[in-house]
Amino acid sequence: MQEYTSTQYEQIRGGIATLKVWEDTPENEYVHFDWNAKEQGLKVASLPIVPWHVAAMPDGHFGMGAMVGSVIPTEKAVIPSAVGVDGGCGMIAVPTNIPDHLLGDSDFREEIYQIILDTIPVGFNSYPKVHALVDTWRDEFRAEWEHLAVDLHPEIGKKATQTYTQLGTLGGGNHFIEISVDEAGYLWIVIHSGSRQPGNRIAQYFISKAQEIAQQYMIPLPDKYLAYLPEGTELFDDYMQAIRWAQRFAKRNREIMLNQVWDVLSSEVSSIFDITPEKTADPIQCHHNYIDIEHHFGRNVYITRKGAIRARKGDLGIIPGDMGHKTYIVRGLQNDESYHSASHGAGRTMSRGQAKQQITVEDHIEATAGVVCRKDAKILDESPVAYKNIETVMAAQQDLVEPVHELQQLICVKG
Repeated sequence: MQEYTSTQYEQIRGGIATLKVWEDTPENEYVHFDWNAKEQGLKVASLPIVPWHVAAMPDGHFGMGAMVGSVIPTEKAVIPSAVGVDGGCGMIAVPTNIPDHLLGDSDFREEIYQIILDTIPVGFNSYPKVHALVDTWRDEFRAEWEHLAVDLHPEIGKKATQTYTQLGTLGGGNHFIEISVDEAGYLWIVIHSGSRQPGNRIAQYFISKAQEIAQQYMIPLPDKYLAYLPEGTELFDDYMQAIRWAQRFAKRNREIMLNQVWDVLSSEVSSIFDITPEKTADPIQCHHNYIDIEHHFGRNVYITRKGAIRARKGDLGIIPGDMGHKTYIVRGLQNDESYHSASHGAGRTMSRGQAKQQITVEDHIEATAGVVCRKDAKILDESPVAYKNIETVMAAQQDLVEPVHELQQLICVKG
């Protein structure tokens, strides 16, 4: 762990801003870490609502307002853009008793890939109407959504027309569905997705409201995207209700897709081989863009994880690499300095624009050899070449988590 301090924003907080970064390994290797991202961490740490340091995970990289891969404690206020535009984004994974050799035939893997792609909408796609599989779940969210996004804040709901038709859909960007194999040779289903369009609308609305408050009361900020909502206001209460709704929506979204992928995988395997497919443990779930109330250094504070997982003692979590490298199932070690957190993935070394300019289709094909996935020019911003080395990232956080399983993907579905 490296510590950085700055008095550059002393006039805002009235003290030194501190950023603690997990960027070096016991072998004295360093994770690629852009200084612009570190500066974002120091800017957040300078805010008067931040009581201690900001923790930067080894996958940290430049984001909107706050670094992706940061853990932010706040008192008496929250920062909507620090949670981000995909509140509740996270992971779900489940092990199975299906041996990987049953998927050894590349044509069979291609077939399963295509069935998943035909079953679950990806990218900007959604269901044309509420899907039968999710119809039983929508009432769980409807009343609260209509209260928040129609009655109280109609601007949220006005453009979020796909609230229920997107339940059970993947989205695009770095979201994925994978069939992977563990070190013992058994298959896992691993999914990364979030709260889709309604979560985005919630974020955009409350970010703008926080900025209006900062302008109205002339609150000094090092970045307009670090505007915050003060505790005790209606906007604060409504945002906290809305973001918790988004986190539940995202969790349910992943559960629905997991069930759909399981149905595809188990039915295809059992139709050919003499095996009764079973899930061999309960699914592991973890948010990595979210906010919660936690107890640290003797006080209850709001903890915002923007691209980080909770890693209390014994917590199981999921840390994916990229389209061509390992995913780690981990157990938390409860490091106090990280606010009981760890990375949420490998983290980017290139922006999406840089990746599209610098990575060729040939580079991407080589980096994803052996994985059934997209190999075209439109996926280059998600190529493994654009990401940090996941093994170095894991080495840099040995005091945060311990690996339990190492998974290598066989199939990767992206939008």
